[in-house]
Formats: sequence, structure tokens, C-alpha cells
Amino acid sequence: MSLRVLTALDHRVEDGIAALLADERGVQLVRRCPDLADLLAAAAAGLGDLAIVSTVRGLDRDALAQLVEAGLQVVGITATEDDDVRLRQLGVVDVVVAERAPGELPALLQRLADPRVRGALGGEPVPEPGGRPVAALCPTAPDEYLDQDDSAASRIVAVWGPAGAPGRTTVAVNLAAELAAGGASVLLIDADTYASCVAQVLGLLDESPGVAAAARAAELGTLDVPTLARLTPSVATGFRVLTGLPTSARWSELRAESMRNILEVARRLVQVVVVDCAFCLDDDEELSYDTRAPRRNGATLVTVEAADELVVVGSADPVGLHRLVRGLQDLSAVAGSDPVVVVNRLRSGAVGSAPERRVAEALDRFAGVEVRAFLPDDRASADRCLLAGRVLAEEAPGSVLRERVRQLARSLDATDQGPKSTRIRRWWPRSVTMGRWSTA
Repeated sequence: MSLRVLTALDHRVEDGIAALLADERGVQLVRRCPDLADLLAAAAAGLGDLAIVSTVRGLDRDALAQLVEAGLQVVGITATEDDDVRLRQLGVVDVVVAERAPGELPALLQRLADPRVRGALGGEPVPEPGGRPVAALCPTAPDEYLDQDDSAASRIVAVWGPAGAPGRTTVAVNLAAELAAGGASVLLIDADTYASCVAQVLGLLDESPGVAAAARAAELGTLDVPTLARLTPSVATGFRVLTGLPTSARWSELRAESMRNILEVARRLVQVVVVDCAFCLDDDEELSYDTRAPRRNGATLVTVEAADELVVVGSADPVGLHRLVRGLQDLSAVAGSDPVVVVNRLRSGAVGSAPERRVAEALDRFAGVEVRAFLPDDRASADRCLLAGRVLAEEAPGSVLRERVRQLARSLDATDQGPKSTRIRRWWPRSVTMGRWSTA
């Protein structure tokens, strides 16, 4: 059985590659696609087994993902070494420079023709002749991260919760702050495509580039460690923030493949990545369209699947607990790790006397889970933090709520060495924060 090949190549290399394929046994050149749209249409129609691409107009990470989803293997052909780096940053594993194609491409095609071998999209750091990733060699990268080439030790902590505002963002922001205070380098990512608000909670300008800019760079294959570092200002010692979408109408800018790449690069930037996720886990957007459509919940699904620790936040009231139980059932189908359940806004007025015992028994009975942390309903401390644009460690360091969050952070941090400071040390000028109301 011959290997059916589709091509979408730059004019500088197209004729030479076509001639090379014509002479290759077991290979059938089915279509020379003039542009990316034609290639995607041919792939969706099942006309090929392998796509050979170059840096044609419109080629991005999402387009390559569509080829892989259609069942095609992907090989890159480049005219220059610079294009080689670009394709590898987009995630193409097998890339051949055109001048070396006569010697390298036939062997590569024979290897890919083996049904046991499948070409895929990678996302690994692009190696230089010296063996170190391009991102690590870039002189604009922060010095403290230059030697952190191995991302295996980094962790992703996803903070998720069902609908109804149970306090996902409050937990995510303060959890990230406590992990940073414990000595880890932390990046907080606002990936909520429905109601992002990390910038407002921390008193940051939401007009500044954030996750939308990182997603664009990921789509184009230009997102690396230095780029992500420039997009994530340090709001405290060891605490970086990637702000969310300015408006929910821009949700289509944060796609699943982009989010996957952001997480991969973030692992090489910091030790702990905390992600504030949206509530919705539905994955049925494509069923409503005849063609492949953007998935509004793709970023959340990718994050939940990739998370090393999954913190699930629920509200301590009858409605909130009902949603939490239902949400845990939905989460079990997509989660890559066991959930760490956190019950927020605990108060006896909503659940009766001995609220911790009552809630723990209910969740054990109906969901079969053990609660890791109970966070009290300390509205006064939470309101002061929101008004000042600060975290609990700054505004209410002695509160019970802050102490419970710190205990949660310690339980998640396997390498906890104890907090270096009882307060988060901000060093950016308050003039860059949003204006706050003041009282006389």
C-alpha cells in the first residue's frame, strides 16, 4: 500500500520536492495544494496519509492540529535554517532543509510509511548544535531561569470549580501567592474564557498584553521562554501573572492548542504554574457546525487534562454543594489527576451547626471524596483585599482564611521549605495599578 502524500509548499522548494516524490517507490503524490485552505480541505476529505508543508501563509499551530486530527502525519520542508526553527517551534517533529532533502527525505518517508510509526506534533524546545534549547540560549531570558531546561520538575496546578462563582479566582490568586512566599517561582495564568478577573483582583491594568498575546505567539510558533517572561510581569518576589482576556467576546483567541503550548513553555519558565480555569467542561461545540469550529472550553479542558494537581473549589451552601457533586462527576471524565477538594465560604448559617463535619459527611456520601481544606466565610478580609488589589498575605496576614490557604499551599507543595516571609513583598510601583476608591 502506497503512502498518499499531500503538499502545501513554498514556491522555492515545491518543484524539487514534487520531482523527488515522483521518483520514490511506495509514495503517491495525491495533490499539490496551492494554499493552506486547500490542504486542510483535502485532509478533511481523507485524501492523504501524510502532509508535507513549509511556512506557507496562514500556517499556525491550530492548522497543524487539524491535520493531525484528520489522521495525517506531518513533515516540514524548509528553504532556510530560520524556517526550520519556525516549524519546530510550531510543533512539527520531522523537518528537513530543502538542500538536504535528496539524502534525508526518502529515508524519512520510508520510516513514516511503517504503520507502527506515526508522525506527530511535538512542542519540545528547539535544539541548537550545542544541545541547549533556543529559549534557554536567548540572552533576553531572565537569568534565574536560564538553566531550567528540564521541565519535568515543574508542576501545573489547575483551579477549577462549578458554575455559580464559588471563589475559584480568590483561591487561585492566594494559592499562587502562598506558593511564591514559600520560595517557589510561580506563574498565575488567567484562562477563564467566560469571566476573567485576575487583573482586577490584583489591581493590574487589564489593557496590557496577557493571555491573548501569548496565545497569538503560540499560534505563530514564536512563543518561547523570553517571550512569555516579557508578557508576565512580576507582581511580587517569584510571583508572575499572565492576565486574562479583556472581554469574554474574545474567547476565540484562546484555543486549545495555543493553551497547550503556553503550558509547555510556562513549565520551563517557573517551578509552579497555577491556572484559574473557567467553570464549563462541555466539549460539544463541534457538533453544532459542519466544519471545525473554535472550542470555547478547549483551554479549560487542556489545562484540566494536563494538571499535576487539580484543585476543585465549591461553595458551602446547599446549591453550591449540589453543583460541586455534579461537577466532580463531570470532571472525572476529563481530569488527568485526582481532585483536591476545597470547600469555600464555610458558615453555619448555610449548612447548620458543626459545618465542617456536615459538609465532609455529605461529600463523602454523595461524591466519595475527602475535603482537603475548609475556607471560612471571611467576607471582611476578602473585601479589604479586593478593594486594595492585594492578596491575603498582604492585607490580612493574620486572618484564619489566609492561614487555611497557606496550609493548602503547603499540602500541595511537596518541596515546601516553609515561607521565607509572612508577607508578599511587592516591588512594582503602585502607579501602574488600577485606580481604587478611597474613603475620607
